[in-house]
Amino acid sequence: MDLFSRSWAALRAAVAELPDGAFAQPSGCAGWLVRDLVCHLVIDAQDVLITLVTPAEGEPTRDAVTYWEVAGAPPTGDDPLDALTVRLAAAYGEPRLLRFHLDDVGSAAGRAAALVDPGLRVGTRGQVLTAGDYLGAYVLEWTLHHLDLVAHLPNTAGPPAAGLARSREVLEAIAGAAFPASFSDADALLVGTGRRAPSAAERAELGDLAGRLPFVLG
Repeated sequence: MDLFSRSWAALRAAVAELPDGAFAQPSGCAGWLVRDLVCHLVIDAQDVLITLVTPAEGEPTRDAVTYWEVAGAPPTGDDPLDALTVRLAAAYGEPRLLRFHLDDVGSAAGRAAALVDPGLRVGTRGQVLTAGDYLGAYVLEWTLHHLDLVAHLPNTAGPPAAGLARSREVLEAIAGAAFPASFSDADALLVGTGRRAPSAAERAELGDLAGRLPFVLG
């Protein structure tokens, strides 16, 4: 719960401090500009709010690790929601409007997360999770998208170290294998999720795991 709040606050702060010109720069999400990524974060914040007020009955069917569906190929941009995100981001026109909307909805999502009972069972995507596990899953979401945000913006602060470490743990649990100790947490996440290709030396260190990459999470 604490990591959710810290990761989300750091990501929103990074967006708030971006100069206007940064919104037209590419992000680490293939085919998306920074403005598209920020628009996606607005939608993510709405999803958090919706899920936290959608109580569910029955035993949890997923946890913070099994919440994630794994695909073997990155999105192509043909998905209707992905295409809508790009059009919606362009419709904002001015970066200040995107900043405002993310701050408005994002702050509400942060407050809701701080207030919710972590043991509450909530429903999302046809599954049941505790609120604590749901928010725990989003630590990985925030951390990956923070890395996406700063991919081409070297002067922008990156995600918190604790969020990076926890996200690596989750990715390794999904993979069923550990990344080499020589990999930084950020590199394990970037290579593991296909955000960048491993170098020849990294591929050699990865061994059999290299043939299973990437783990595209959705």
